[in-house]
Amino acid sequence: MTAPAVPPLTSAQKALVTARTAQLAVAAACVLIAIKGWAWLASGSVAMLASLTDSVLDLAASLFSYFAVRYAANPPDDNHRFGHGKAEAFAGLFQAGLVAVSATLIAVEAVARLVRPQALQAGMESIGVMLVSMLVTAALVLAQSRALKKTGSVATAGDRAHYAADFASNLVVILGLAAGALFGLTWADAAAGVFVALWLGHGAWEVARDSANHLMDHELPETDRARIKALAEEDPAMGRIHDLRTRASGPYLHIQFHADLDPDQTLEQAHAVIVAAEARIRTAYPAADIIIHPDPADRAEPHGHEAFAG
Repeated sequence: MTAPAVPPLTSAQKALVTARTAQLAVAAACVLIAIKGWAWLASGSVAMLASLTDSVLDLAASLFSYFAVRYAANPPDDNHRFGHGKAEAFAGLFQAGLVAVSATLIAVEAVARLVRPQALQAGMESIGVMLVSMLVTAALVLAQSRALKKTGSVATAGDRAHYAADFASNLVVILGLAAGALFGLTWADAAAGVFVALWLGHGAWEVARDSANHLMDHELPETDRARIKALAEEDPAMGRIHDLRTRASGPYLHIQFHADLDPDQTLEQAHAVIVAAEARIRTAYPAADIIIHPDPADRAEPHGHEAFAG
C-alpha cells in the first residue's frame, strides 16, 4: 500500500521546524564541546584540538542561526513588506565566515605540529570520545536532513553542512589518533588536522555560495518553476504564462508572473480565474506569496521594465 503524501508546510510550520532544529544543534554542540575538551586536555592532540575548535564555532554558528530563524519567522510589517526571511541567509554567511577562520587556525597549528611532532597522550581514550562524537553528530545530521527536506531553510542547510563535515572529519581524526597511539606515527595526527582544515574550507565555500544566492534572489530550481507554470496553466482559461519570477526568503516563497486572459470576459470573471490559479499553486506551495498580472490575450501593449521581460 502506498503511503499517503505528506502535505507541504505553511510558513509558520516551516519556521517552527527550523527553530526546533536549531535548538537541537545548540544542545548537540554543547555535548560535543564538553567531551572533546576533556579529550584534548588529556591527549594534547592537534587533531582533537581541531575538532574541538570546530565544535566551539559550530555552537556560535548554531546560536546565531537559532536567533536568525526566529527573527526570519516574524511576519511582514510596514517596513519589511516581503517579510524578514533573508535573516536566514545572513546567518549562513556568518556560519561560513566562522568556519573559514576555524579552518585557517587549524591549518596553521597542524603545519606547525608537522614540523615539530609531539607524542600523544591518552590516545585510546580520545578515540572513544570521537566515536561518541560521531554518534551524536550522525543523529543531529539525520534530524537536520529531515527538517531541510520539509523547509528548505538556508540556515538549517548551513548547520547541516557543518555537522556533516564534522562527521567525516571525526573519522579522519580517529585514524590520526589511532596511527599515533598504536603505531607511533605522530605525523599522522597533524596530517589529520590539515585534512580537517581543508574539509572545513570547502564547506565554508558551499555555505557562503548558497547564502549569497539567497540574498541575490536566485530563482527556484527549474523543476519548481516548471511545476508552478503547469499548475497555473491547468485551467485553459489562464492562457499562456510568461515573465515568471520566483525567489525564496526564509520560510516564504515569492512568485509572480503574467497570464494571458480572454480580453472579452468581465473583470469579475478574470479575477475568479486568477484566484483559482493562486489556490492551485498555494496547495503545492502553501508558504508562497503570489502575484499574477492579467494581460488581455493578443491585445496587450508592451509594459514593465524591459530588463525584466522574458
